[in-house]
Amino acid sequence: MNESQFWTVIENAWATTPALQAFQQEVLGTMASQAKKTAFEEKYAEVEPYIPDEQVFIQAINDQLDTLSAEDLLAFDRILERKLYDIDRKDVHRYTDGSDDGFLYCRGFIVAMGETFYNAVDNTPSHAMFDWDCEALTYISSHVYEEKFGEIPCSDISRESFSNASGWQMD
Repeated sequence: MNESQFWTVIENAWATTPALQAFQQEVLGTMASQAKKTAFEEKYAEVEPYIPDEQVFIQAINDQLDTLSAEDLLAFDRILERKLYDIDRKDVHRYTDGSDDGFLYCRGFIVAMGETFYNAVDNTPSHAMFDWDCEALTYISSHVYEEKFGEIPCSDISRESFSNASGWQMD
């Protein structure tokens, strides 16, 4: 499992249904302008922010992970953890959510949107969506690992909010 394969797992999940594909494309379209982002957020303001068909999306990821060897599944988890850790930063936090868990789940949404959105937010945090989350993605690979292979080995970093000290240094 490498980073390219990691992103393929995410993209394959979006390809599960036309509704999921349309939603992902709509989110990606918000990066063109603040007006588009505002219109998108207003469109979904009446419902709690979540990925439409999130259970289908998460099940598609789970199904792919369930076929992996212990080594590849652990590698997927470490890439996921690194992606969440790398955007655990004050500048990203400013555009998402304030609580510990809430910020983790918002970072889960950023990763869930795929490589294009992730890289856009990583480079320009204002592309992030305020209070949009995908909690289920944040630990999916560790849960699958533990179900199939037992306790997951410890990591040298943490996906938990505010653990990336360099991302929280004072200006």
